[in-house]
This record gives sequence, C-alpha cells and structure tokens, in this order.
Amino acid sequence: MSDISDTHDDIDRPLPLTGVTVLDLGQIYQGPYAGFLLAMAGARVIKVEQTLGEPLRARGNSLPFAMLNSSKETVTLNLKSPDGHEMFLGLVKNADVVLVNFAPGVPEKLKIDADSLWKINPRLVFAHASGFGLSGPSADQTAMDITVQAHMGSMSVTGHPGELPVKAGVPFVDFLGGSHLYGAIVTALFDVQRTGRGRMVETSMAEAAYHTLSTNMLSWHQSGSTQRTGNKHAALGMAPYDLYECQDGHIALIAVTNRHWRSVLSVIGREDLIGDSRYKENSDRALHMGEVDELVESWTKRHSREEANRLLSDAGVPVAIVREVKEVVADKHLAERGFIEWLEHEKLGSIPVPHSPIRWTGSSLRPLELFHDLGADNGKVFGEMLGLSEEQLQDLKRREII
Repeated sequence: MSDISDTHDDIDRPLPLTGVTVLDLGQIYQGPYAGFLLAMAGARVIKVEQTLGEPLRARGNSLPFAMLNSSKETVTLNLKSPDGHEMFLGLVKNADVVLVNFAPGVPEKLKIDADSLWKINPRLVFAHASGFGLSGPSADQTAMDITVQAHMGSMSVTGHPGELPVKAGVPFVDFLGGSHLYGAIVTALFDVQRTGRGRMVETSMAEAAYHTLSTNMLSWHQSGSTQRTGNKHAALGMAPYDLYECQDGHIALIAVTNRHWRSVLSVIGREDLIGDSRYKENSDRALHMGEVDELVESWTKRHSREEANRLLSDAGVPVAIVREVKEVVADKHLAERGFIEWLEHEKLGSIPVPHSPIRWTGSSLRPLELFHDLGADNGKVFGEMLGLSEEQLQDLKRREII
C-alpha cells in the first residue's frame, strides 16, 4: 500500500470535475456563473441556448458574457418544438447535470423538469436557481438583483444617514446565487457517487443574501433597528472604520483589534495615545468615533494613498486603496496568480477575462477559451452525442429547431 502523502506531491492531477458533463441552460448572471465555475473545475459544460441566444448574449457581444461563458461549448435548441425537446432528452442521457435559473414552473412547462428527466437518466443532478425558491408565498415573484437587494434588506442599510437607500454598486446577489448553485451541484454529485441516485437541488437568491446582513443584525438585535452608516461599521461599534482622504484619493481602513489600533497610532506618530482610556477598547473608540476619525484623517491627508497604504499595511493594519475598475483589471497580483488573463476577441478587442477564484492543488488552471458564437458547437455536440449527420443538422437549422 503506497503512502497517501505521495499523491499530494502530484503536479499534473486532473481537475476534480474532469469527466462530468453539464447542460447549462443558465441565463444572464446567476446560472451562467455556476456553469463557469463548473467548467473551470474541469467539467464539460455545454451551454444550451434558445435559437436567438440567451438574454445576455442577445444584447450583443460583451465583456460580461465573455467573463461568464468562456470555456463552454455552445449549442442552440428550440425546446418548445417536439424535435428540439427530443434532442434535449438525448443530451440528458449522456449528462450528469442540468442547471437552470428559469422562473419556477418553466421547466415543467417545457417538460424538462427533474421528474421528467429522471425517466431518461436516474443519476442526473437537476439544479434550479431562482429568486425566492420553488415554494412559499413569494416563489412566483419575478426576481432581479436590485429587487432582491430591496426585498432582503441590504438596500435599506446601504447609503448615508438621512439620504435615500441605494443598491450596492455591483450585482452581488446574482453571484451569491451562482456560487451557492455551484456548491449545491458539487455536493449533489458527491451524493450520486455514494447512492447512485440523482437529486434535485434548488437555491434562492433571497436566502443566499440573508447572511450578508450579519453585522446589521447585530444592530437590530441590540437596539431593535438598523441605520444607514455610509462607510462606517454597520452597528457603529468599531473605529476607525471608514474611508479616509489622502492627497490623491482615499483609503479604506479598519482596526478590528486593539493591536491594529496600536499599530495605527504608531504609524501616525501618536503613540502617546496608546494608554488613553478614551481609545483603549473598540467600544471606547466607537463612543469617540469623530475624534478617532479626525486623528486618522489628519495624517492621511498629508500622504498619497500609495504611501498611506504601504505604511499602514507594513504595520499589519487592514487597509486598501479605493481603486477604480481600470486599476483592478491591471492588478499585478491577480495577473501573477494567473487569475486575470487578457485575451483578444475579434470584435471586443483585448479584454480581461477571469479564471475561477477556486484553485486545486496539483492541477493547473484550465486554459481559458473565449466564448463561442451562438450555436458554434451544434455540429460537434449533436453529431457526437446524438449521432446526427450534417444533412440532418442542416434540416434542423432550416426548420429553426437549431
């Protein structure tokens, strides 16, 4: 019996989902992100679109589409037609996963729901992401990222005191939903390996967003209410915790522990305050938040954001420059890790395309392959998986099945 530690030294292990086939019917952000994560984990992901393309593609070639749909094969199918439906069932026979983020009830109308597909493939994982889940009074409510932010409370605590609530600047709920869908699929695949039985999994954007309220829940639990605190701590229980002006921009700074606070005082040259009872504990500093912020910002205003960030970071303080998107896509750290890769597209030009944020020891990153044109893999996929000839494919195209 070989020493198991030997296997950990492999540097050319297959990606963990190698051999898994996924039919990705995802649309816009949530579903396609889950499909992208599966693809970058080694799965063969076949993106199945309506004949005019899914809604995000229908808006035209774009960087967001490239970010979410690279390294996938692409086919088109009219699932409402008898022939298109039959072809999809043929694909299902050879698939491990079907993922959708349709509104509840749509898979049943198309007759591609879990119960229908298990008759074809009893080991299939059927994954359904939705806004509010597939049961409950709100299940049929149309959901988009901004509406879920409003519904689940995050919008009510975002913004500045006395001003209107605002949405987050990024559609974080969509990507939380996609991340949870990916996790649910991989967990279900593990279950299939153990039991031999397929399983349906569902995720809710609303429920995925709930845990993000953790800090605000602290305020609600203690006082019975929440508030908009701008860039300060949601429960106003920590200082310094804010954006601080520099000569050429801003930095974000937080002192979570007393050690962080002592480091801040050391950097800004105010070691004389280390023993001051007004600032001894976080609760004390929170009571004197205005004074704390003034101490910090009187120092940051005398420095560039790069210099302030370097000095504080070197001292172990959690700090970051408030960067613009153009700075993020040029990040040397992300490039060095191979996370962002600049690829050439004939219409979009040079674009920054990300890899998965998940890494597997011993396996190289899957090479990024830019998204394929609509239906580009019809011949390959339908020929390989359904045995269709070129003549049959042309007939299907003529009849607008593909």
